[in-house]
Amino acid sequence: MNKLKIAIQKTGRLSEKSLELLKECGIKIPDFKSKLKNSATNFPLEILFLRDDDIPKYVEQGIVDIGIIGENEVLEQGKNVEVVRKLGFANCRLSLAIPKEQDYSDLSFFNQKKIATSYPNIVKNYFEKNNIEAEIVEISGSVEIAPSIGLADTIADLVSSGSTLLHNGLKEVEQVLKSEAVLISSQNLPEDISVILESFLFRIQAVINSRENKYILLNAPNDAIDRIIEILPGMKSPTVLPLAASGWSSIHSVVRENEFWKIIDELKKCGAEGILVIPIEKMVL
Repeated sequence: MNKLKIAIQKTGRLSEKSLELLKECGIKIPDFKSKLKNSATNFPLEILFLRDDDIPKYVEQGIVDIGIIGENEVLEQGKNVEVVRKLGFANCRLSLAIPKEQDYSDLSFFNQKKIATSYPNIVKNYFEKNNIEAEIVEISGSVEIAPSIGLADTIADLVSSGSTLLHNGLKEVEQVLKSEAVLISSQNLPEDISVILESFLFRIQAVINSRENKYILLNAPNDAIDRIIEILPGMKSPTVLPLAASGWSSIHSVVRENEFWKIIDELKKCGAEGILVIPIEKMVL
């Protein structure tokens, strides 16, 4: 049986998160240690561990069928690949930063400036769209020190918390783009490989659904059930079960995690008690 070939970053946080996703999808991978190629034991999947900037090229050339990579890398390289799914982890942003002692008003600040970055194509396109004339200085690492050593006036670099910028005397002033891990695919996959990919995507979606939603249980007086059901933004009608105590019921539903804190006070005002919020392991819609 043919296998779906996937490229994953060899080392680093994106590698760890990618392997964690495979595990949550129920895909078992033997301890690979220093191996650069491995196969799942319970799913037709072959894994190649590569440098992150090589993954789009390998996918485009059909050496692997799919890959997990930062969206920023896909946009920078501009390879002929398809983004088939955003994965919701490794979130970051590509931002413009300047020395913290300098005043900043708007993008015109960057006119005639030198900007050091590892993402020259993205930054060039951004400036062109905003009619800014700047000199792009491409460097492969340690972008943050460029202004302090006189290599550039400002930088454009990936930012998560912003602490690295602060430690190097810089401040973030503009966001060029948001990025997260994405699953990319080569064009025109063979039919048998496309079938395996669909099965893989089904598992990924179930995992992502479980991360974004929580199972909620609460007790409520029967005369408040209708109001509580109106408040709960569940998938469909919540489950209502009678309790041993007369006049009370247990209400079960699924809510998006980012919506729960918006409705908790309303639920309590309606008389809801004993509210439990439980993680969902897998969720198939």
